[in-house]
Amino acid sequence: MVKYNPQNFEKKWQEKWFSDLFYQPKDLDEKPKYYLLVEFPYPSGPGMHIGHARNYSMMDTVARLRRMRGENVLYPMGWDAFGLPTENYAIKVKRPPQEITEENINNFRSQLQRLGLSFDWDREVNTTDPSYYKWTQWIFLKMYERGLAYKKEMPINWCPKCKIGCANEEVIDGKHERCGAEVEKRMKSQWMMKITEYADQLIDDLDQTDYLESIKSSQRNWIGRKPWVDINYKVEDSDEVITVSTTRPDTQFGASFVVVAPEHEILDKLSSKMPKENWKQVQEYREKASRKSDLDRIVGSEKSGVFTGIYCINSITEQRLPIYVTDFVLTTVGTGMVVGVPAHDSRDFEFATLFNLPVKRVIVGPDGDDSPIDSLEKVYEDEGTVIDSGFMTNFSTQEARKKFVEYAEEKGVGKEVVRYHLEDWVFSRQRYWGEPVPIVHCEKCGMVALPEDQLPLELPQVDSYEPTETGESPLANMKDWVNTTCPKCGGPAKRETDTMPQWAGSSWYFLRYCDPHNSDKLGDMEKLKYWMPVDHYEGGQEHITLHLLYSRFWHKVLNDLGVVPGKEPYQKRTTHGMVLGEGGVKMSKSLGNVINPDQLVEEYGADVARAYLLFMGPYDGDVAWNTRTIQGVNRFASKLYTYLVESWEKDSKDDEGVEVGINRLVDRVERGIVDLKFNTVVAGLMEFYNSFAKKNISRNNLEKLMITIAPIMPHMAEEIWSTTGHDYSVHQQAWPEVDESLLVEDEIEVPIQINGKVKTRISIPKISTEEEVKEIVNTAGILDQYVQQNTIKKFIYVPGRIINIVV
Repeated sequence: MVKYNPQNFEKKWQEKWFSDLFYQPKDLDEKPKYYLLVEFPYPSGPGMHIGHARNYSMMDTVARLRRMRGENVLYPMGWDAFGLPTENYAIKVKRPPQEITEENINNFRSQLQRLGLSFDWDREVNTTDPSYYKWTQWIFLKMYERGLAYKKEMPINWCPKCKIGCANEEVIDGKHERCGAEVEKRMKSQWMMKITEYADQLIDDLDQTDYLESIKSSQRNWIGRKPWVDINYKVEDSDEVITVSTTRPDTQFGASFVVVAPEHEILDKLSSKMPKENWKQVQEYREKASRKSDLDRIVGSEKSGVFTGIYCINSITEQRLPIYVTDFVLTTVGTGMVVGVPAHDSRDFEFATLFNLPVKRVIVGPDGDDSPIDSLEKVYEDEGTVIDSGFMTNFSTQEARKKFVEYAEEKGVGKEVVRYHLEDWVFSRQRYWGEPVPIVHCEKCGMVALPEDQLPLELPQVDSYEPTETGESPLANMKDWVNTTCPKCGGPAKRETDTMPQWAGSSWYFLRYCDPHNSDKLGDMEKLKYWMPVDHYEGGQEHITLHLLYSRFWHKVLNDLGVVPGKEPYQKRTTHGMVLGEGGVKMSKSLGNVINPDQLVEEYGADVARAYLLFMGPYDGDVAWNTRTIQGVNRFASKLYTYLVESWEKDSKDDEGVEVGINRLVDRVERGIVDLKFNTVVAGLMEFYNSFAKKNISRNNLEKLMITIAPIMPHMAEEIWSTTGHDYSVHQQAWPEVDESLLVEDEIEVPIQINGKVKTRISIPKISTEEEVKEIVNTAGILDQYVQQNTIKKFIYVPGRIINIVV
């Protein structure tokens, strides 16, 4: 019997594929192009994790199929090597980040090649390579020229553990997303990117894309475009006017107070009008509020505040309203001053309860309930009909808002304003391991951009690159590097010592893959027009907001500069699920359940590892590791290998049903890969084997079968293709054509229910006994995958409808 021993041939084929530059696409080729992009990894540890292996294996299957279908496929790989993850790892192991990065990249590349992943290594990019970051710096300078990059003294999020400034987007629940430390506020001069100038485009142009709706929603929600109404209130006994903001002007006749953010400058202007005791309380409250994070202020469970002792006049209702200071109002939201309507806002109700302020209902819901709002549970925040509200009475809330804007603008006391959650991007990092900012500071000329012919401004080697206690970049201590001459006047100047963030290099890398060796420009326009946009961009859930937003922003700027084509960089964006440990727990070193891809390849071979990673479960859902299932996949691969080789040696004619079975398998595999239903593709191969393993099959259909398994188990397919006398390579064969007439269903797809919950579906012959169905389910590895160690109490097949398994 011919035995399957992948260790005997997998490395041989990898060496041949990669030495032949086997997977290089041709620029400007006549074949239809397909640009398939996976997020490049941080080489910030000693090797890739199983999540990388699964994601890249799934997309490699797509790339291989599309090549065989006659498409010119760009499937590139590179390294997001600058930034915090790499620097933190280098600090941990106490070695220069340059050395660590090079070692880790070499190891990552070796791991990817051991899996036989068909990346075009001729287009490999590395964000820390000066020939790459020359163009990152060039893009920065273009943004600086257009006023999109600027410096500003501002309070920033400061991570005391990493000793680094963090963008708002990098602070989750008041903690730095990288290390989990509580973030503080510090005043610092920071480089900023004016992403807000592109806010409308970043929302509106999503309509041009084929992103998942959840991804579009993530982008829209982060930008947060929303109509507000600003209303001017005159401060009593003063010439001052305050401008409150609201998104619900239809509730204006229910207003009973005004609240102001503690740090708002209006408080200083009004301080002389406040009684001394009230001003003292305001100052004390401001000090306490400054020690809270923005998130704590917004979602804090207990409301607090102090009365200023002064009042303003509601310009719509002429009502006298007290002015309070509270930390649940932020200067970055609206005007930093909000009108309180406690009957129709739960936060306002809690505040009104604390200070015994009036609660007046002015909206009635569809049920007609107009009873007083006397508890938090009764606060009505939805749409309805406006009551007791002058010119808005009896209008719907939507109509009332329009009436209000017309009325306020006519009286000259208010106007509608569109505001955004999105703020300008904090672009400075006080770190060593990042792209140097190509700016010098001259006492005579001010800030001066480096001329393009002085790019790249290379990062100098340093002995100590740990963050400083002062918050300055370690580059500030490199006096020989810092002290320079001004490109404008020739006088003494100092280099900028802040570096760019992790996001910089990854905000345009997809463009560099189109023309990676161009030393004269970011990319040749004809090549960029050919390859862009990216047809399918696949990556992690954690990057569908920030990385996606930043890279779309950079692309739009470059498009406005006329150096890249198209308004959007990616046509399609999808995300994969996580790989969990056995039992569905998160993998971690402390639990000892981390799966090393190298060990898998060593034990089972690359093809079994790949096939199992595809088979684990739905591509976009979280999947749990199962040792029994991979062993089952290994047994299946061994049997399939033997069957293909020995069937070729028999040189038989097709038994009845083989032609139809092969045709349907080709169709199922093709549709499954294109639709990203990889687990059903592997299940389809298993089901085919189970149905036809004992039947004779012709060499013509064996060739089709070898080609069909090639995207999924590329080494096995190549080895069998070669040992059966075919010319190299199976991966250069055309994908078999599907005969539509042979797709008439004599199979049905039925759901499999385990303990009352549908877990998956399986195709079975229409006429099957319960025992035959049980054998098909077992052979397909479904019992290993979903039943695992549990005992099966009942296996029930309801013909044509459902499979019930009770464990």
